[in-house]
Amino acid sequence: MHTRNTTVIASAAVVAALLTLTACGGGENPTVGGIGSGAEAGSGTGTDGGPHEGTLENPTKNGGVNGSAPKDGTAFQKLPKAGTMAAAARFINGYTPCDPVSPKPKNGGPSSGPDTRFGPAYSVTETGYCGRRGITTIVLIKDPKAFQTAFKAETDAKSGGNPNQGIVVGQDFAMGSESSDAMSALLRPQAGLLMLNCHPDFNPPSGFRKEPALVKGCVLTDYYED
Repeated sequence: MHTRNTTVIASAAVVAALLTLTACGGGENPTVGGIGSGAEAGSGTGTDGGPHEGTLENPTKNGGVNGSAPKDGTAFQKLPKAGTMAAAARFINGYTPCDPVSPKPKNGGPSSGPDTRFGPAYSVTETGYCGRRGITTIVLIKDPKAFQTAFKAETDAKSGGNPNQGIVVGQDFAMGSESSDAMSALLRPQAGLLMLNCHPDFNPPSGFRKEPALVKGCVLTDYYED
């Protein structure tokens, strides 16, 4: 009888351990590549916002940020990928206030960042707005090469302008903001985003990144000057 009870207790311990492992994202086939939650940055929730999201505590859960990025991939392939507007906003909120995200600007006015003026050529599927010190605009992108092509055409059509500005991009989302602090925050190494710059006169100081983008004449960089 003593032996049987010992066996039952041992079996229960194994089951409990397996449940704990599963709850922590363990298992033989974990999904990778998802986005960080803004729970630690004031989102007010520790739950996932969608099927493709992870959390700041476990960014690879449900396929989180950079989880599946190839170590030897290009700069673009290593960028975070969101999948949903909620995921993109939660990720951004981890580095600069972006909670909550809304389909329309809070003040009802236009944004100086990327907005609904992006037509079909940009391959934008959804637009969201957030931010506290100036409007931050987020767009989801279906075809990143089409987006970069349209952004370059827009840059080429402008005369002059600041050669050190652009738009902050992930693989399938982009953000611009009225707040230069918000832009700079997303270009920190911890965030892993880069700025798409298509200005012909762009020439960053030494030590900053200048990686090939998907379109000739554009680069991905961590240098930004307002």
